Amino acid sequence: MFVSYLILTLLHVQTAVLARPGGESIGCDDYLGSDKVVDKCGVCGGDNTGCQVVSGVFKHALTSLGYHRVVEIPQGATKINITEMYKSNNYLALRSRSGRSIINGNWAIDRPGKYEGGGTMFTYKRPNEISSTAGESFLAEGPTNEILDVYMIHQQPNPGVHYEYVIMGTNAISPQVPPHRRPGEPFNGQLVTEGRSQDEGEERNEEKEGVHGGAPEMFTPESAHTFPVRHPDRFSSHHPDNLVPPAPQPPRRSRDHNWKQLGTTECSTTCGKGSQHPVFRCVHRSTHEEVPESYCDSSMKPTPEEEPCNIFPCPAFWDIGEWSECSKTCGLGMQHRQVLCRQVYANRSLTVQPYRCQHLEKPETTSTCQLKICSEWQIRTDWTSCSVPCGVGQRTRDVKCVSNIGDVVADEECNMKLRPNDIENCDMGPCAKSWFLTEWSERCSAECGAGVRTRSVVCMTNHVSSLPLEGCGNNRPAEATPCDNGPCMGKVEWFAGSWSQCSIECGSGTQQREVICVRKNADTFEVLDPYECSFLEKPPSQQSCHLKPCGAKWFNTEWSMCSKSCQGGFRVREVRCLSDDMTLSNLCDPQLKPEEKESCNPQDCVPEVDENCKDRYYNCNVVVQARLCVYNYYKTACCASCTRVANRHPGFLGSR
Repeated sequence: MFVSYLILTLLHVQTAVLARPGGESIGCDDYLGSDKVVDKCGVCGGDNTGCQVVSGVFKHALTSLGYHRVVEIPQGATKINITEMYKSNNYLALRSRSGRSIINGNWAIDRPGKYEGGGTMFTYKRPNEISSTAGESFLAEGPTNEILDVYMIHQQPNPGVHYEYVIMGTNAISPQVPPHRRPGEPFNGQLVTEGRSQDEGEERNEEKEGVHGGAPEMFTPESAHTFPVRHPDRFSSHHPDNLVPPAPQPPRRSRDHNWKQLGTTECSTTCGKGSQHPVFRCVHRSTHEEVPESYCDSSMKPTPEEEPCNIFPCPAFWDIGEWSECSKTCGLGMQHRQVLCRQVYANRSLTVQPYRCQHLEKPETTSTCQLKICSEWQIRTDWTSCSVPCGVGQRTRDVKCVSNIGDVVADEECNMKLRPNDIENCDMGPCAKSWFLTEWSERCSAECGAGVRTRSVVCMTNHVSSLPLEGCGNNRPAEATPCDNGPCMGKVEWFAGSWSQCSIECGSGTQQREVICVRKNADTFEVLDPYECSFLEKPPSQQSCHLKPCGAKWFNTEWSMCSKSCQGGFRVREVRCLSDDMTLSNLCDPQLKPEEKESCNPQDCVPEVDENCKDRYYNCNVVVQARLCVYNYYKTACCASCTRVANRHPGFLGSR
């Protein structure tokens, strides 16, 4: 009994020394009171110079759908972090340089979880909350034992992918057990045993035969190697040399009672390696009858240690990934998903050979999909009559975008490139009588103050006439329009005298005049030096002149309406050459003929958009399909989509 008491006392002392409750901490160099920590390179007390951090952002604008390589992860990389800048319809993918897919390969999307590859374990995260803006990510501690490639499955504009990993430098110190360490002493805050336990050996045999035998490509010996861990409160069979057993102390409780193991707890799992703990109770040493725990010394109560149980693998099952996006936005398309045979062992889900799931029916990996039936253009009415009884006018017809159930929907849901014209010009022939007019004169009639500009207006018919005819109506266009060159009082300006006689009797000649700089006072003009008016444009002192017409002149009507209100149309006008007596002539200069047709309204057709009603999330089509628009939150978050479906199907969403 004394030997037993001595062993329990030593166990209590050893536990107290290792735990050091409330005492000084142990550094990574295993010395009490040391403040050394492991740096990012894994070196105890290092200064982060033993490795190199490689990071960057992949921001390339991608055009084609499919897989695009983002970055190469070299062999030996650690602290791997691949993260989308924000949520998108794109997916990240990972495969080895040998071509083996690890995550999201062959156009199939895996579920978020843990995936083994390249000698390490990758954690695949994909936030799915509707309000979350976080993107996908791959995380792994490493190190990798081969080169890995990260890809993006491109489906929409690239939001940017941040990548970062650590590679060891030439001056790096590989973390290892210090030479002075003995079996059972702490290693980076843990205890390691000299050999593997029987349970560990059974576990490895089970992993090799029961799980990994079917999927060697998903689990390598390097990634399988681990150190069995023992907690500091366990007693080691090896006693440190400097540990001196203290003198036996009398227990605080009666020696007639002692702690005894009475069974174990239930296993935490029914398969795949669970855990259980021994149950210790206070009993009488002689009768072994259970008594209240207060009869035993609580400091001598053994610490329950975890024991493995039900270490056989769980039955294999089909792990079904999520469906990919439909290949078409309307009409019949295809979508894919990944289906893997997986098996749970040691709290890890591992991919195994498909034959292990042959007792289960394999789910489909491809499926047809149809988000909606494509809409089409319909011409609802015939052309209207021309907008004018004569001359060039316009006519219209009704063109609508119609869904498969016959409802009129927004034009954007049909192919705008195939839209039939709904407006065109029409020519009803020459008008019997029309007003013809010239362009406005360029100069104002007064040098300063109020004046007018003029033009010629004449009523013409479609047949030759020697005189202008009446009957064009009372809406005769104006022949004069006001103009004003500013006040004349105290104004410094150029003053032009009268033109001299024309140099020829008919046609184009020249004439001269005097141009001086003056200041107009109340009743007089003050002649100034020419430089006083140098800041003003000097009127010409010579011009062409016409004593009488010697030829014909171009006349034209006003422009018609534009044939289209947007995306480029054209407008027309009539142009005629009239002689001195206002009859048709062919003597006008063809190079001076005004244009009869010109383009107009080149701006793009932009539908009215309510800036206060828009979709805040990219997957609002899911909200519409799930009929969630009846809730105020989704009606606001997906305003544009909910409003569009409400306009198309007034009774589709129902009421709430």
